[in-house]
Amino acid sequence: MSDTLTIKQHDRELTEIQALIEEERHSVDQLITDSLHSDVALINQLGHHIINSGGKRLRPMLLLLTARALGYQGSEHINLATIVEFIHTATLLHDDVVDSSLLRRGSETANAIWGDQASVLVGDFLYSRAFEMMVSLNRMRVMEIMSHTTNTIAEGEVMQLLNSRNPDTSEERYMAANRCKTAKLFEAATQLGAVVSNSTPAQEKAMADFGLHLGIAYQLVDDVLDYSATAEEMGKNVGDDLAEGKPTLPLIYAMRTGTEQQRETIRNAIINGDRSLIDQVSEAITATGAIDYTAEIAQRQAGVARESLTHLPDSPFRGALNQLLDFSVGRRY
Repeated sequence: MSDTLTIKQHDRELTEIQALIEEERHSVDQLITDSLHSDVALINQLGHHIINSGGKRLRPMLLLLTARALGYQGSEHINLATIVEFIHTATLLHDDVVDSSLLRRGSETANAIWGDQASVLVGDFLYSRAFEMMVSLNRMRVMEIMSHTTNTIAEGEVMQLLNSRNPDTSEERYMAANRCKTAKLFEAATQLGAVVSNSTPAQEKAMADFGLHLGIAYQLVDDVLDYSATAEEMGKNVGDDLAEGKPTLPLIYAMRTGTEQQRETIRNAIINGDRSLIDQVSEAITATGAIDYTAEIAQRQAGVARESLTHLPDSPFRGALNQLLDFSVGRRY
């Protein structure tokens, strides 16, 4: 019951944040719809499937709130938020193919419906459409940030692939992949919110740091939820990370501190991508305190992110960014 109440409370908090930028969120949704249009019917179908599949639009929200917190009054942040969402969506399409995922946000993945080839190609379409939109803004700083961001994300994907089914992956290697693959786009979103606002260099760096550390914490919470939440809460199958052979931080810590038997069980599960060992692995994670350890690292990252907000003037938008940080580390989905 308490978990259900927590989810409802988090939903209310998210709704309050969204209400603060309601008009801008609708503008982003409309621009997403307009920019997704293609004469190729499959691109429209597949693109709309994943864009409308229940995502929180967290990265666009961060960009919009950052821009407003820094006093921005124009409309270019709408385009930038849409660009960030397209890049994120493209990475999801590619991720699901690489991971052979069949379920995301409680629905069938695009690759499960249309196949791997279509998903990869539509992901490419979204990447290229995002860069078309960037060019139209005629801001070299935006191009510089996003070209570096997409390159770093690709490196993170390769790093994760190299870590896959490797039980000897260190915490440092795991965290490096996390920063590149997940946190980098959060960093870009908040940094772009500062750039479009013509903020000071100190504010731009502070907001980039805010997004980076929030993104690291967000991924750590994802790793925790894979062993502590239900499939209904997560919108994906429990133990998906284990089935994909991903040595996430709870597993790394449990292997480092557990008994020889626990260590061998987890090693075998990672090497073989064996979801059937999920109960034994979960018991080892609980016994070693790996969930608490990972959650504590996430809270530390959130603390670093929170410090960055002191560079912003006091406003409801800064308060909403702080709330969004709390939501990201306290969520159950």
